[in-house]
Amino acid sequence: MMRLLVFPFAVTLSLFASHAVGAEPTESQLVFFEANIRPLLVKHCYQCHSIESGEGKGGLLLDSKEGWSSGGDSGDAIQPGDARGSLLMDSVRYENADLQMPPKYQLAEPEIEAIETWINMGAPDPRVGGKVTKKGIDWEKGKSHWAFQPISNPTPPPTKDTAWPRDDLDRFVLAKIEDAKIAPAPDATRFALIRRVTLDLTGLPPSVAEVGEFICDQESDDAALAKVVDRLLSSNAFGERWGRHWLDVARYADSVGKTRNVAFPHAWRYRNYVIDSFNQDKPYDKFIAEQLAGDLLASTSGKDRNEKIIATGLLALGSMDLNERDQDQFNLDRIDDQMDTIGRAMMGLTFGCARCHDHKFDPISQSDYYAMAGIFASTKTLSGQQNRQGGSKQYYQPNLLVRLDESLTSKPEVSTPKPFDKSKRAEVAVLKNRIAKLQNEQKKNLPRQQQERLTLQLANLNKQLSEIAKQSAAPKSKKNKNFAIEEKTDPRAVLAMAVTEGKVSNLALRVRGEPDVKGDVVPRAFPVIFKNTSPPSLSSDESGRLELAQWLTSPKHPLTARVMVNRVWAHLFGRGLVETVDNFGASGALPTHPELLDHLSSRFMKDRWSVKSLIRSIVLSRTYRLSGEHIAENATVDEDNQLHWRANLRRLEAEAIRDSLLAAGGLLETNRPGAGPFSRDFSADFSKLKPGKKGGAAPDSIAQPTRSVYLPVVRSKLPGMFTVFDFAEPDQVNGQRDVTTVPPQALFMLNNPFVIDVSRRAAERILKQELKDEATRIRYAYAYTLSRYPTEAETERATVFLKSEADQIKTWSALTQAIYSSAEFRYIP
Repeated sequence: MMRLLVFPFAVTLSLFASHAVGAEPTESQLVFFEANIRPLLVKHCYQCHSIESGEGKGGLLLDSKEGWSSGGDSGDAIQPGDARGSLLMDSVRYENADLQMPPKYQLAEPEIEAIETWINMGAPDPRVGGKVTKKGIDWEKGKSHWAFQPISNPTPPPTKDTAWPRDDLDRFVLAKIEDAKIAPAPDATRFALIRRVTLDLTGLPPSVAEVGEFICDQESDDAALAKVVDRLLSSNAFGERWGRHWLDVARYADSVGKTRNVAFPHAWRYRNYVIDSFNQDKPYDKFIAEQLAGDLLASTSGKDRNEKIIATGLLALGSMDLNERDQDQFNLDRIDDQMDTIGRAMMGLTFGCARCHDHKFDPISQSDYYAMAGIFASTKTLSGQQNRQGGSKQYYQPNLLVRLDESLTSKPEVSTPKPFDKSKRAEVAVLKNRIAKLQNEQKKNLPRQQQERLTLQLANLNKQLSEIAKQSAAPKSKKNKNFAIEEKTDPRAVLAMAVTEGKVSNLALRVRGEPDVKGDVVPRAFPVIFKNTSPPSLSSDESGRLELAQWLTSPKHPLTARVMVNRVWAHLFGRGLVETVDNFGASGALPTHPELLDHLSSRFMKDRWSVKSLIRSIVLSRTYRLSGEHIAENATVDEDNQLHWRANLRRLEAEAIRDSLLAAGGLLETNRPGAGPFSRDFSADFSKLKPGKKGGAAPDSIAQPTRSVYLPVVRSKLPGMFTVFDFAEPDQVNGQRDVTTVPPQALFMLNNPFVIDVSRRAAERILKQELKDEATRIRYAYAYTLSRYPTEAETERATVFLKSEADQIKTWSALTQAIYSSAEFRYIP
């Protein structure tokens, strides 16, 4: 918080007494302004209300006296000498529900009092300035930005040391290291490497047996490591680890958050879909397409169709204000969440910044925003929640979910027969429309391969139509001779968060983002800056989600592959080739190795978008195997290790720390829970529910034996351990977690009952091992927890400590907890 200059009472009186409104400010008043008001305005207001930023939001400028004296769209903001009558005071005190500034947080009370004092003294202001001039978008400059260029496939550069590289990617890295006239650090030891790669790929530490097997493997480092990597990639733990990375990006949570934090009792289906997709090595382009338009894609079976519907849950997971009564505002906020998620998650672009005005930094106009937003305005989002309409407080609505075919799920959750659902009508219409389009395509003179693909798609679509027809022949209703329609969905049915086709419509541009200030209607389309990527045209009778999926996964798209490759690199090295992993725009970082990024991106697409193949090639590279040894000469040239001349020391995430503790104590259950964290009809509001109330799960659930990825993620009520160890905020895209080092982390490891209990259980397991002496047992404990053997000094200190008391369980529990509390346990070497 900024430091405010405090004046003695007598001086404060003189400030008011000596300055009439409109008079020249006195020296003491200027000191007050410069110490308290100017820095406050710069920090909190200039981003949206200054000439330099090109922004005069609401028609108001606050970076000059002329600016605020002219007022804004809502009239005069400041009445000099009358703080109580000034609109600015109403907005900073949040007394006006429609005008609260800053919009995302309220100023501290001392800051508000300073503004009040300043206005009452006559608002003395020495600043001069003019009117804001709209800069407009420089399209030519925008086109030249590196991220909008086509992905190339550069030839790996030659290197002086030809023996060092193990992969083409190594040549890109080594060439830059050699250009800087330094050399890479030595390779990591096998002890460090087995711990690094196991934690990176599974989020779990290697077992003592796995460490021993790798250390004693007589084959070359290349061959020995390849066997380990292939084993890890084929384990279920891989999908749980890397699925969690994507869930950060997907802003996954088990509750809606904000004012009415109502549960998402069916979100877990999307979570499991993500984990399974990574374990199956589902091609990334297919993975993306299913999340955007799974309900519109051809399916090979009923089970496959269920999965594709569940995949669209990505678009329904947004954190929404259920207290919002204005339906237009609520709908536009939901669309904005979907736009922001798709933009940052898949393209690394902040589309949300163009909701109220043209993007400040990137070539994305406000018209571009509403053109693409029309796709989601034409989509019906079924999250199971409704906003507060007509005074109703029934936020959770099962009929606002998609009902799956439970006969095709692996474990049917209900045994009652399923009547034909209302949503089937819309599904039939979509299927018939798709069939008609494909039949028209078949009439064209297309190459044989395209004809075969169309034939296969038609067969799948007709099969789906046939299955729906069979269901519709079931129970009949007197009201409808064709279908039995269920007006209200049974909350015990097999339900999922998803999206379906809605009423196709184009959005009107909203002036300054205000829902009731409409501009021209903008036809649905893709952003102008991407016109060279051959985006498909949008149908007049479909939302455009299918075309959006096709466009994003086209090899011509310059961002989709680059963004995902960069995410993978960031998880394996602690920092992306583009450090701002969610922002490839002009305000983001430049790539440190642009040729390497393109090389990996083109390889990624050539390898059928296989995430496992991409990860395998990186972790088998020489670059990944480097030790973290500090070399003073190298650090002088490249202190931040931008050139990757050594490994970066990386802090484990909260889940990996917790799962490692559970594994060490022999408590971890590796089987997936059978269902979600809540009962299917659980509709509680967590903003009111106390932990442990019947029907719900306690938010602080770290002692449960399941893997962390399966714990409930309740927005604004995360488990204490997750908060301490920087869990991703689940209300927005978060591709790179913050990493802090703060005292509560060490205190947690020393004092938390969960850690103490796990340490005792780990000690009991160690003591049960048939080992010949205490020194061997200490050696086993270190291999067990840190994947290495202790030094002589560590063995000696541990031996002395263990002899200090007769109670073996007590001393060994303390020793194991001390090892778990060490920084080494919390970091990847």
